[in-house]
Amino acid sequence: MAVVLTAEKLLPSGLRRFVSPASRRMAEILTSKDETVRAQRMALIAFAIRVLSAAIAFGSQIVQARLMGEFEYGIFVFVWVLVVLFGNLSCLGFHTALIRFLPQYEARAEHDEIRGLTATARVFAMGSASLLAVIGWTALHFAGARVEDYYVVPLFLGLIALPMIALGDVLDGTARANSWPVVALSPTYIIRPLLILVFMVGAVAFGAEPTATTAMQAALAATYVTTLSQFVNVTIRLRRRFVAGPLKIDFLAWFRVALPIFLIEGFSFLLTNSDVVVVGLYLEPDQVAIYFAAAKTMALVQFVYFAVKAGAAPRFSAMMADNDRRALAVFAGQTVRWSFWPSLAVGLIVLLAGKLLLSLFGAAFVSGYVLMAILFAGSLSKSLVGPGEVLLTMAGKQKLCVLLYVAALAANIALNVTLIPLFGLVGAASATAGAMMVEALLLHVAVRRSLGIVLFAFADPLALLDARKGF
Repeated sequence: MAVVLTAEKLLPSGLRRFVSPASRRMAEILTSKDETVRAQRMALIAFAIRVLSAAIAFGSQIVQARLMGEFEYGIFVFVWVLVVLFGNLSCLGFHTALIRFLPQYEARAEHDEIRGLTATARVFAMGSASLLAVIGWTALHFAGARVEDYYVVPLFLGLIALPMIALGDVLDGTARANSWPVVALSPTYIIRPLLILVFMVGAVAFGAEPTATTAMQAALAATYVTTLSQFVNVTIRLRRRFVAGPLKIDFLAWFRVALPIFLIEGFSFLLTNSDVVVVGLYLEPDQVAIYFAAAKTMALVQFVYFAVKAGAAPRFSAMMADNDRRALAVFAGQTVRWSFWPSLAVGLIVLLAGKLLLSLFGAAFVSGYVLMAILFAGSLSKSLVGPGEVLLTMAGKQKLCVLLYVAALAANIALNVTLIPLFGLVGAASATAGAMMVEALLLHVAVRRSLGIVLFAFADPLALLDARKGF
Protein backbone atom coordinates (compact mmCIF):
# COMPACT_ATOMS: atom_id res chain seq x y z
CA MET A 1 0.00 0.00 0.00
CA ALA A 2 2.85 2.39 0.71
CA VAL A 3 3.69 2.39 -2.99
CA VAL A 4 0.50 4.36 -3.58
CA LEU A 5 2.20 7.52 -2.33
CA THR A 6 5.13 7.14 -4.69
CA ALA A 7 2.95 6.16 -7.62
CA GLU A 8 0.59 9.07 -6.97
CA LYS A 9 3.48 11.56 -7.27
CA LEU A 10 4.18 10.22 -10.75
CA LEU A 11 0.60 10.71 -11.97
CA PRO A 12 -0.44 13.84 -13.85
CA SER A 13 -2.14 16.30 -11.50
CA GLY A 14 -5.47 15.82 -13.26
CA LEU A 15 -5.51 12.10 -12.48
CA ARG A 16 -4.50 12.29 -8.84
CA ARG A 17 -8.09 12.94 -7.75
CA PHE A 18 -9.00 9.39 -8.79
CA VAL A 19 -6.73 7.92 -6.12
CA SER A 20 -8.96 6.68 -3.31
CA PRO A 21 -8.71 8.87 -0.17
CA ALA A 22 -8.86 5.71 1.94
CA SER A 23 -5.99 4.18 -0.02
CA ARG A 24 -4.03 7.39 0.29
CA ARG A 25 -4.58 7.56 4.06
CA MET A 26 -3.70 3.89 4.55
CA ALA A 27 -0.54 4.37 2.51
CA GLU A 28 0.39 7.39 4.62
CA ILE A 29 -0.08 5.40 7.83
CA LEU A 30 1.95 2.45 6.54
CA THR A 31 4.68 4.75 5.26
CA SER A 32 4.85 6.57 8.58
CA LYS A 33 5.18 3.27 10.44
CA ASP A 34 7.81 2.03 8.02
CA GLU A 35 9.81 5.23 8.44
CA THR A 36 9.61 5.02 12.23
CA VAL A 37 10.77 1.41 12.18
CA ARG A 38 13.61 2.38 9.87
CA ALA A 39 14.62 5.19 12.23
CA GLN A 40 14.58 2.75 15.15
CA ARG A 41 16.69 0.29 13.17
CA MET A 42 19.18 3.00 12.27
CA ALA A 43 19.38 4.07 15.91
CA LEU A 44 19.98 0.49 17.06
CA ILE A 45 22.64 -0.10 14.41
CA ALA A 46 24.31 3.20 15.24
CA PHE A 47 24.23 2.33 18.93
CA ALA A 48 25.76 -1.11 18.28
CA ILE A 49 28.51 0.47 16.19
CA ARG A 50 29.24 3.06 18.85
CA VAL A 51 29.37 0.40 21.59
CA LEU A 52 31.80 -1.63 19.51
CA SER A 53 33.68 1.57 18.77
CA ALA A 54 33.84 2.38 22.46
CA ALA A 55 35.36 -1.01 23.18
CA ILE A 56 37.92 -0.57 20.39
CA ALA A 57 38.74 3.01 21.37
CA PHE A 58 38.98 2.09 25.03
CA GLY A 59 41.31 -0.80 24.33
CA SER A 60 43.47 1.23 21.95
CA GLN A 61 43.71 4.13 24.39
CA ILE A 62 44.86 1.76 27.12
CA VAL A 63 47.55 0.32 24.86
CA GLN A 64 48.66 3.79 23.75
CA ALA A 65 48.74 5.13 27.32
CA ARG A 66 50.77 2.12 28.45
CA LEU A 67 53.16 2.49 25.51
CA MET A 68 53.68 6.25 25.75
CA GLY A 69 53.14 7.10 29.40
CA GLU A 70 50.99 9.94 30.69
CA PHE A 71 53.03 12.82 29.30
CA GLU A 72 53.38 11.68 25.67
CA TYR A 73 49.84 10.27 25.67
CA GLY A 74 48.55 13.64 26.87
CA ILE A 75 50.30 15.39 23.98
CA PHE A 76 48.79 12.97 21.48
CA VAL A 77 45.19 13.22 22.72
CA PHE A 78 45.34 17.02 22.92
CA VAL A 79 46.54 17.32 19.32
CA TRP A 80 44.20 14.62 18.00
CA VAL A 81 41.17 16.29 19.59
CA LEU A 82 42.16 19.56 17.89
CA VAL A 83 42.52 17.80 14.52
CA VAL A 84 39.13 16.08 14.72
CA LEU A 85 37.50 19.28 15.96
CA PHE A 86 38.81 21.55 13.21
CA GLY A 87 38.40 18.87 10.55
CA ASN A 88 34.72 18.69 11.40
CA LEU A 89 34.31 22.47 11.58
CA SER A 90 35.95 22.93 8.17
CA CYS A 91 32.93 21.25 6.52
CA LEU A 92 30.99 24.43 7.41
CA GLY A 93 27.83 22.41 7.98
CA PHE A 94 27.65 20.73 4.56
CA HIS A 95 27.95 17.24 6.07
CA THR A 96 24.67 17.80 7.95
CA ALA A 97 23.00 19.82 5.18
CA LEU A 98 23.21 16.62 3.14
CA ILE A 99 20.92 14.97 5.70
CA ARG A 100 18.54 17.90 5.48
CA PHE A 101 18.28 18.06 1.66
CA LEU A 102 18.98 14.60 0.26
CA PRO A 103 15.91 12.76 1.67
CA GLN A 104 13.66 15.56 0.40
CA TYR A 105 15.25 15.49 -3.04
CA GLU A 106 14.88 11.73 -3.17
CA ALA A 107 11.21 11.93 -2.17
CA ARG A 108 10.64 14.26 -5.15
CA ALA A 109 12.86 12.16 -7.44
CA GLU A 110 15.17 15.17 -8.02
CA HIS A 111 18.30 13.17 -8.82
CA ASP A 112 20.12 16.01 -10.56
CA GLU A 113 20.06 17.96 -7.31
CA ILE A 114 21.30 14.93 -5.38
CA ARG A 115 24.28 14.51 -7.66
CA GLY A 116 25.07 18.22 -7.47
CA LEU A 117 24.72 18.34 -3.70
CA THR A 118 26.95 15.34 -2.96
CA ALA A 119 29.68 16.52 -5.35
CA THR A 120 29.59 20.10 -4.06
CA ALA A 121 29.79 19.02 -0.41
CA ARG A 122 32.92 16.96 -1.08
CA VAL A 123 34.75 19.63 -3.01
CA PHE A 124 33.81 22.38 -0.57
CA ALA A 125 34.86 20.41 2.53
CA MET A 126 38.19 19.39 1.01
CA GLY A 127 38.92 22.94 -0.14
CA SER A 128 38.07 24.64 3.14
CA ALA A 129 40.01 22.05 5.17
CA SER A 130 43.07 22.49 2.94
CA LEU A 131 42.88 26.26 3.36
CA LEU A 132 42.63 25.83 7.12
CA ALA A 133 45.69 23.56 7.06
CA VAL A 134 47.73 26.19 5.21
CA ILE A 135 46.67 28.81 7.75
CA GLY A 136 47.68 26.44 10.54
CA TRP A 137 51.12 25.78 9.06
CA THR A 138 51.67 29.53 8.68
CA ALA A 139 50.63 30.14 12.28
CA LEU A 140 52.97 27.39 13.52
CA HIS A 141 55.84 28.86 11.53
CA PHE A 142 55.45 32.32 13.07
CA ALA A 143 54.40 31.18 16.56
CA GLY A 144 57.97 30.40 17.56
CA ALA A 145 58.53 29.87 21.27
CA ARG A 146 54.88 30.55 22.08
CA VAL A 147 54.11 26.90 21.24
CA GLU A 148 55.81 24.25 23.38
CA ASP A 149 58.41 22.27 21.41
CA TYR A 150 56.76 18.94 22.14
CA TYR A 151 53.55 20.09 20.38
CA VAL A 152 55.07 21.39 17.11
CA VAL A 153 55.68 18.20 15.11
CA PRO A 154 52.42 16.47 16.19
CA LEU A 155 50.48 19.61 15.25
CA PHE A 156 52.16 19.75 11.84
CA LEU A 157 51.22 16.12 11.17
CA GLY A 158 47.68 16.77 12.36
CA LEU A 159 47.22 19.61 9.88
CA ILE A 160 48.05 17.22 7.03
CA ALA A 161 45.15 15.04 8.15
CA LEU A 162 42.57 17.85 8.10
CA PRO A 163 41.31 17.41 4.48
CA MET A 164 40.71 13.70 5.01
CA ILE A 165 38.90 14.30 8.31
CA ALA A 166 36.58 16.77 6.54
CA LEU A 167 35.96 14.48 3.57
CA GLY A 168 35.21 11.61 5.94
CA ASP A 169 32.57 13.69 7.73
CA VAL A 170 30.90 14.55 4.40
CA LEU A 171 30.89 10.87 3.40
CA ASP A 172 29.40 10.05 6.80
CA GLY A 173 26.60 12.57 6.21
CA THR A 174 25.97 11.23 2.70
CA ALA A 175 25.63 7.68 3.96
CA ARG A 176 23.37 8.68 6.86
CA ALA A 177 21.11 10.63 4.50
CA ASN A 178 20.72 7.43 2.47
CA SER A 179 20.06 5.35 5.61
CA TRP A 180 23.33 3.42 5.36
CA PRO A 181 24.36 3.47 9.05
CA VAL A 182 27.12 0.86 8.76
CA VAL A 183 28.73 2.63 5.80
CA ALA A 184 28.37 5.96 7.60
CA LEU A 185 29.76 5.09 11.02
CA SER A 186 32.05 2.08 10.78
CA PRO A 187 34.95 3.84 8.97
CA THR A 188 35.29 6.62 11.56
CA TYR A 189 34.36 4.71 14.68
CA ILE A 190 35.67 1.20 14.01
CA ILE A 191 38.14 1.01 11.13
CA ARG A 192 40.16 4.18 11.82
CA PRO A 193 40.75 3.51 15.56
CA LEU A 194 41.79 -0.05 14.76
CA LEU A 195 44.21 1.11 12.09
CA ILE A 196 45.70 3.76 14.40
CA LEU A 197 46.36 1.07 16.99
CA VAL A 198 47.78 -1.40 14.45
CA PHE A 199 50.04 1.22 12.84
CA MET A 200 51.22 2.49 16.23
CA VAL A 201 52.02 -0.95 17.65
CA GLY A 202 53.64 -1.97 14.35
CA ALA A 203 55.84 1.14 14.30
CA VAL A 204 57.02 0.56 17.88
CA ALA A 205 57.64 -3.11 17.13
CA PHE A 206 59.92 -2.08 14.26
CA GLY A 207 61.95 0.22 16.46
CA ALA A 208 60.11 3.57 16.49
CA GLU A 209 60.06 5.55 19.74
CA PRO A 210 56.68 5.32 21.58
CA THR A 211 56.07 9.07 21.42
CA ALA A 212 53.23 11.40 20.49
CA THR A 213 54.91 12.00 17.13
CA THR A 214 54.81 8.28 16.31
CA ALA A 215 51.17 8.14 17.38
CA MET A 216 50.30 11.08 15.12
CA GLN A 217 52.07 9.44 12.20
CA ALA A 218 49.95 6.33 12.79
CA ALA A 219 46.79 8.47 13.01
CA LEU A 220 47.67 10.29 9.79
CA ALA A 221 48.18 7.06 7.84
CA ALA A 222 45.01 5.51 9.29
CA THR A 223 42.94 8.59 8.38
CA TYR A 224 44.00 8.56 4.74
CA VAL A 225 43.46 4.81 4.32
CA THR A 226 40.03 4.92 5.99
CA THR A 227 38.67 8.00 4.21
CA LEU A 228 39.82 7.03 0.74
CA SER A 229 38.30 3.56 1.15
CA GLN A 230 35.03 5.09 2.34
CA PHE A 231 35.09 7.49 -0.62
CA VAL A 232 35.24 4.59 -3.08
CA ASN A 233 32.48 2.68 -1.25
CA VAL A 234 30.04 5.60 -1.00
CA THR A 235 30.66 6.66 -4.61
CA ILE A 236 29.88 3.18 -5.91
CA ARG A 237 26.70 2.99 -3.82
CA LEU A 238 25.51 6.39 -5.03
CA ARG A 239 26.01 5.41 -8.66
CA ARG A 240 23.99 2.25 -8.12
CA ARG A 241 21.16 4.10 -6.37
CA PHE A 242 20.89 7.15 -8.62
CA VAL A 243 21.19 6.90 -12.38
CA ALA A 244 24.08 8.85 -13.88
CA GLY A 245 23.15 12.25 -15.24
CA PRO A 246 23.77 15.98 -15.02
CA LEU A 247 24.53 17.87 -11.81
CA LYS A 248 22.24 20.66 -10.69
CA ILE A 249 24.04 22.96 -8.26
CA ASP A 250 22.23 25.46 -6.06
CA PHE A 251 25.19 26.44 -3.90
CA LEU A 252 23.70 29.55 -2.33
CA ALA A 253 20.54 27.73 -1.20
CA TRP A 254 22.60 24.95 0.33
CA PHE A 255 25.09 27.34 1.89
CA ARG A 256 22.31 29.41 3.48
CA VAL A 257 21.17 26.28 5.29
CA ALA A 258 24.64 24.83 5.89
CA LEU A 259 26.07 27.95 7.52
CA PRO A 260 23.59 28.10 10.43
CA ILE A 261 24.02 24.33 10.82
CA PHE A 262 27.77 24.92 10.98
CA LEU A 263 27.27 27.45 13.74
CA ILE A 264 24.93 25.11 15.61
CA GLU A 265 27.04 21.99 15.30
CA GLY A 266 30.24 23.98 15.65
CA PHE A 267 29.17 25.32 19.01
CA SER A 268 27.86 21.87 19.97
CA PHE A 269 31.12 20.21 18.95
CA LEU A 270 33.08 22.87 20.81
CA LEU A 271 30.95 22.20 23.88
CA THR A 272 31.76 18.49 23.56
CA ASN A 273 35.50 18.89 23.06
CA SER A 274 36.43 22.24 24.56
CA ASP A 275 37.07 20.70 27.95
CA VAL A 276 40.06 18.72 26.66
CA VAL A 277 41.32 21.75 24.72
CA VAL A 278 41.05 24.12 27.69
CA VAL A 279 42.66 21.59 30.02
CA GLY A 280 45.52 21.34 27.53
CA LEU A 281 45.91 25.11 27.49
CA TYR A 282 45.97 25.43 31.28
CA LEU A 283 47.56 22.20 32.53
CA GLU A 284 50.47 19.90 31.70
CA PRO A 285 50.05 16.98 29.24
CA ASP A 286 49.95 14.35 32.02
CA GLN A 287 46.87 16.10 33.47
CA VAL A 288 45.32 16.18 29.99
CA ALA A 289 45.86 12.41 29.79
CA ILE A 290 44.05 11.76 33.09
CA TYR A 291 41.14 14.00 32.16
CA PHE A 292 40.85 12.48 28.69
CA ALA A 293 40.83 8.92 30.07
CA ALA A 294 38.04 9.79 32.53
CA ALA A 295 36.00 11.70 29.95
CA LYS A 296 36.26 9.04 27.25
CA THR A 297 35.45 6.26 29.68
CA MET A 298 32.31 8.14 30.69
CA ALA A 299 31.56 8.93 27.04
CA LEU A 300 29.79 5.57 26.73
CA VAL A 301 26.73 7.44 27.97
CA GLN A 302 26.89 9.87 25.06
CA PHE A 303 26.97 7.01 22.55
CA VAL A 304 23.30 6.37 23.25
CA TYR A 305 22.49 9.98 22.39
CA PHE A 306 24.60 9.80 19.24
CA ALA A 307 22.82 6.64 18.10
CA VAL A 308 19.39 8.21 18.58
CA LYS A 309 20.53 11.36 16.80
CA ALA A 310 21.81 9.35 13.81
CA GLY A 311 18.51 7.52 13.44
CA ALA A 312 16.24 10.49 14.10
CA ALA A 313 17.71 13.15 11.81
CA PRO A 314 16.50 11.80 8.43
CA ARG A 315 13.08 10.98 9.95
CA PHE A 316 12.71 14.49 11.39
CA SER A 317 13.51 15.93 7.96
CA ALA A 318 10.92 13.74 6.21
CA MET A 319 8.23 14.48 8.82
CA MET A 320 8.78 18.22 8.49
CA ALA A 321 8.08 17.84 4.78
CA ASP A 322 4.79 16.06 5.65
CA ASN A 323 3.82 19.02 7.91
CA ASP A 324 2.19 16.80 10.55
CA ARG A 325 3.04 18.45 13.86
CA ARG A 326 1.35 15.86 16.06
CA ALA A 327 3.18 12.94 14.44
CA LEU A 328 6.41 14.91 14.77
CA ALA A 329 5.74 15.48 18.49
CA VAL A 330 5.02 11.80 19.10
CA PHE A 331 8.20 10.72 17.35
CA ALA A 332 10.23 13.40 19.15
CA GLY A 333 8.93 12.06 22.47
CA GLN A 334 10.02 8.57 21.45
CA THR A 335 13.54 9.78 20.72
CA VAL A 336 13.79 11.29 24.21
CA ARG A 337 12.85 7.98 25.82
CA TRP A 338 15.29 6.14 23.56
CA SER A 339 17.92 8.59 24.77
CA PHE A 340 17.30 8.79 28.53
CA TRP A 341 16.71 5.28 29.85
CA PRO A 342 19.60 3.55 28.06
CA SER A 343 21.87 6.47 29.02
CA LEU A 344 20.95 6.04 32.68
CA ALA A 345 21.58 2.29 32.60
CA VAL A 346 24.87 2.54 30.71
CA GLY A 347 26.11 5.38 32.93
CA LEU A 348 25.45 3.51 36.18
CA ILE A 349 27.22 0.40 34.89
CA VAL A 350 30.26 2.42 33.80
CA LEU A 351 30.41 4.21 37.16
CA LEU A 352 30.33 0.91 39.05
CA ALA A 353 33.32 -0.32 37.05
CA GLY A 354 34.98 3.11 36.84
CA LYS A 355 38.03 2.62 39.07
CA LEU A 356 38.83 -0.73 37.50
CA LEU A 357 38.54 0.72 34.00
CA LEU A 358 40.77 3.70 34.79
CA SER A 359 43.39 1.49 36.44
CA LEU A 360 43.91 -0.23 33.09
CA PHE A 361 45.48 2.99 31.78
CA GLY A 362 47.94 3.07 34.65
CA ALA A 363 47.95 3.71 38.40
CA ALA A 364 47.98 7.51 37.99
CA PHE A 365 44.71 7.48 36.04
CA VAL A 366 42.55 6.21 38.95
CA SER A 367 42.54 9.76 40.33
CA GLY A 368 40.15 10.63 37.51
CA TYR A 369 37.24 8.63 38.99
CA VAL A 370 35.61 11.64 40.63
CA LEU A 371 35.65 13.35 37.24
CA MET A 372 33.58 10.50 35.80
CA ALA A 373 30.81 11.01 38.37
CA ILE A 374 30.64 14.74 37.65
CA LEU A 375 30.59 14.24 33.88
CA PHE A 376 27.84 11.61 34.18
CA ALA A 377 25.53 14.18 35.77
CA GLY A 378 26.03 16.47 32.79
CA SER A 379 25.49 13.75 30.20
CA LEU A 380 22.32 12.55 31.90
CA SER A 381 20.86 16.06 31.92
CA LYS A 382 21.38 16.26 28.17
CA SER A 383 19.72 12.90 27.57
CA LEU A 384 16.60 14.21 29.35
CA VAL A 385 15.74 16.28 26.26
CA GLY A 386 17.15 13.97 23.59
CA PRO A 387 18.28 15.27 20.18
CA GLY A 388 16.58 18.65 20.56
CA GLU A 389 19.07 20.51 18.40
CA VAL A 390 18.49 18.05 15.54
CA LEU A 391 14.74 18.64 15.75
CA LEU A 392 15.19 22.41 15.68
CA THR A 393 17.64 22.21 12.77
CA MET A 394 15.41 19.99 10.65
CA ALA A 395 12.47 22.27 11.47
CA GLY A 396 14.31 25.25 9.98
CA LYS A 397 15.06 26.88 13.35
CA GLN A 398 18.78 27.15 12.73
CA LYS A 399 19.11 30.75 13.87
CA LEU A 400 17.45 29.98 17.17
CA CYS A 401 19.79 27.03 17.64
CA VAL A 402 22.78 29.26 16.99
CA LEU A 403 21.71 31.65 19.74
CA LEU A 404 21.23 28.76 22.15
CA TYR A 405 24.68 27.38 21.50
CA VAL A 406 26.29 30.79 21.73
CA ALA A 407 24.82 31.07 25.21
CA ALA A 408 25.82 27.52 26.16
CA LEU A 409 29.37 27.95 24.84
CA ALA A 410 29.71 31.27 26.62
CA ALA A 411 28.66 29.57 29.86
CA ASN A 412 31.13 26.77 29.18
CA ILE A 413 34.06 29.10 28.57
CA ALA A 414 33.20 31.24 31.59
CA LEU A 415 32.95 28.18 33.83
CA ASN A 416 36.19 26.68 32.51
CA VAL A 417 38.18 29.89 32.86
CA THR A 418 36.84 30.37 36.37
CA LEU A 419 36.96 26.82 37.74
CA ILE A 420 40.09 25.25 36.20
CA PRO A 421 42.56 27.70 37.84
CA LEU A 422 40.78 27.17 41.17
CA PHE A 423 40.08 23.43 41.18
CA GLY A 424 42.14 21.93 38.35
CA LEU A 425 40.65 18.80 36.78
CA VAL A 426 37.61 18.82 39.08
CA GLY A 427 36.90 22.36 37.91
CA ALA A 428 37.15 21.27 34.28
CA ALA A 429 34.67 18.42 34.79
CA SER A 430 32.29 20.68 36.74
CA ALA A 431 32.43 23.29 33.99
CA THR A 432 31.63 20.71 31.32
CA ALA A 433 28.73 19.25 33.30
CA GLY A 434 27.36 22.72 34.03
CA ALA A 435 27.50 23.66 30.35
CA MET A 436 25.60 20.49 29.43
CA MET A 437 22.88 21.38 31.91
CA VAL A 438 22.59 24.88 30.51
CA GLU A 439 22.39 23.45 26.99
CA ALA A 440 19.64 20.96 27.95
CA LEU A 441 17.54 23.64 29.63
CA LEU A 442 17.84 26.02 26.68
CA LEU A 443 16.92 23.30 24.17
CA HIS A 444 13.85 22.29 26.19
CA VAL A 445 12.59 25.87 26.33
CA ALA A 446 13.37 26.54 22.65
CA VAL A 447 11.55 23.44 21.34
CA ARG A 448 8.58 24.11 23.61
CA ARG A 449 8.16 27.73 22.52
CA SER A 450 8.99 27.43 18.82
CA LEU A 451 7.39 24.08 17.95
CA GLY A 452 4.90 23.53 20.77
CA ILE A 453 6.51 20.17 21.63
CA VAL A 454 7.35 19.27 25.22
CA LEU A 455 10.74 17.62 24.93
CA PHE A 456 11.40 15.98 28.31
CA ALA A 457 11.80 12.36 29.32
CA PHE A 458 9.03 12.49 31.94
CA ALA A 459 6.50 14.65 30.07
CA ASP A 460 3.86 14.14 27.38
CA PRO A 461 5.25 15.66 24.14
CA LEU A 462 1.68 16.44 23.02
CA ALA A 463 0.68 18.24 26.22
CA LEU A 464 1.15 21.75 24.85
CA LEU A 465 -0.35 21.02 21.41
CA ASP A 466 -3.42 19.45 22.99
CA ALA A 467 -3.78 22.33 25.45
CA ARG A 468 -3.74 24.85 22.58
CA LYS A 469 -6.51 22.93 20.81
CA GLY A 470 -8.56 22.70 23.97
CA PHE A 471 -8.31 18.92 24.33
